[in-house]
Amino acid sequence: MESIVISSEAALDAIIVGAGFSGLAMAVSLKKAGLNNFLILEKAGEVGGTWRENHYPGAECDVPSSLYSFSFERKPDWNYTWSEQGQILDYLKHSTRKYGLYDHIRFDCELTSARFQNNKTWQVVTRKGANLCARHLIIAVGQLHHPSIPSIQGQAEFAGPQFHSARWQHDVDFNGKRVAVIGNAASAVQFIPELAKMAGKLTVFQRSANWVSRKLDRPRRPWQQALVRHLPLLDRLARLKVFLRNELIVFPAMKGNRLSSALLRLSCKSYLNSTIKDPTLRKRLTPDYPVGAKRVLVVDGYYEALAQDNVRLETLPIGQISAQGIHTQDGSVHPADIIVYGTGFTTNPFLKGLDITGINNIKLSEHWREGAHAYLGMQTAGFPNLFFMYGPNTNLGHNSIVLMSEAQAHYIVQAIQHLSESGFEQLEVKPAVEDEYNEVIQGRLQQMVWQKIDDSWYKDGERVTNNWPGRVMEYQRRTRHFQPENHNFQ
Repeated sequence: MESIVISSEAALDAIIVGAGFSGLAMAVSLKKAGLNNFLILEKAGEVGGTWRENHYPGAECDVPSSLYSFSFERKPDWNYTWSEQGQILDYLKHSTRKYGLYDHIRFDCELTSARFQNNKTWQVVTRKGANLCARHLIIAVGQLHHPSIPSIQGQAEFAGPQFHSARWQHDVDFNGKRVAVIGNAASAVQFIPELAKMAGKLTVFQRSANWVSRKLDRPRRPWQQALVRHLPLLDRLARLKVFLRNELIVFPAMKGNRLSSALLRLSCKSYLNSTIKDPTLRKRLTPDYPVGAKRVLVVDGYYEALAQDNVRLETLPIGQISAQGIHTQDGSVHPADIIVYGTGFTTNPFLKGLDITGINNIKLSEHWREGAHAYLGMQTAGFPNLFFMYGPNTNLGHNSIVLMSEAQAHYIVQAIQHLSESGFEQLEVKPAVEDEYNEVIQGRLQQMVWQKIDDSWYKDGERVTNNWPGRVMEYQRRTRHFQPENHNFQ
C-alpha cells in the first residue's frame, strides 16, 4: 500500500496518524458517524502504540483496567485489577477486529510531511514516498514514543549490551549478570523488580527520588469475571468508583490542596517506611519536592526489590561509561555486564520529526517555537482542518488518558460533520479564541503543583505544555459540543 497515490478529486474524508488508543477511538467514532472514507497510517506493523512498543518484563498499566479501556468496549475478563502489557495489547487488537478497523489501516506507513493545499485538502507524504490526500488530518501519535537516552561520555566503549526499556532485547540473558539500570521512573520501577530476580548484582542509578505508591494489585478470579460478565452494572460501578476517586481525591493534590496532598503523601510514605528499614536508604528514596509535581508512580515490588541484598541504589551522578561499567563522579567504578536505560521519552518539542505546513507556508515547528499550544489541545490557528489527539495540555496527572481521547474523538467528529453540512470546505480556530484559551490555561497551570519544580517531562522550559489543569469532567463538558462561533470558515 505504500505505492498508493490518491488524487485531490478522490480525497479521503480523513487521515488518522497513529493506531494506539487515541487513533482507534477516533476511527470508531468516525465509523459510528457513518464516515467510512478514512485511513489510519501506522508506522509499525501492528496496532497498540505504547503497548506495542513497551514490552519489557513487568510492563503493566498504572490505571485500573476498568477505567483504562474504552467506554464502548467493556471487558469483563481482565486477568488483573491493573492489567499487564500483553492483555492490553490483545484488547486493542480485539477492538480493532471487532470494529472493522484493520481494513482502514496502512501498516509500515510512517508520515513524514503534510501540507495544506490551495484546494483545501491535506497532502500527506510517507517515509516510503506514498502521496495521500484528505480533507482532514488527525494526528494521534501520542507523547511517549521517542525514547530518551542521555548522552554519556564513553557509551560507545561499553563491552556489553545496552538498550532503552522501550527497545527491550529479550535475547539478553540477565541471569547471574551484573546489571546497571540508569533511571528510576515509570518504566524502571516496573522492570527493576523483575531484573532483581535474575541479576547477580543490580545497581540502580537514581538522579532524583520519586513518590511511589503501592498498587495492591490482585488477580481477577474466574467467578469474579463471570459475575461481571453477567452483571455489566458491576463493571460500570467499578469504573465510576475509580473515576470519582481520581477526580475528587487525587486531582485536588495536583492543585496543592493540603488534605489531598497529605493523604497522597501518606500513602507513598507508608509504602516506603513499611518496606525500607535502612534509614539511610529510606532518606535517599524520599523526594525533596511536593507530591504530584512529577508523576506519582503506582507499583508493586519496587521498594521490595531495592531492599534485596543483590540490589544497590546509587545516587551519585554518573561521570562516564567505560568498557567495564559505569563511573560515578567521585571516581568509583561500578562494574556492569549489561546497561538498561529507564530514562523515559522525549516529549518536547511536540510532534518531533513531523514536517507539517499550514497556510502561508507556516511550519508547525516554527508556530510552536516557544512551546506547543492548541485550543482544547486539538486545534491551532493557521492549520485548518488539522486536529491533534493527546495534544498540548491534555495529558493527565491523575486519571485515565483514554477518557480524554474519547472526548476528543467525539468533538472532532462533530467538527467534521458541521463543516460538511455547512457547505464550506475549511474550518480554522480563530486566533483570538486560541490565544484567550491558552492565556487562561497557562494562568491556571501556574497554580498547579507541576510548577513547583524546574524540570519534568510535563514542561518545555518554564511552560507546562503537556498537562490539563482541570478535572476530566471539565474537559468532557467543554468538548461535548462543537462551537462553530469559535471558528472561521471558508
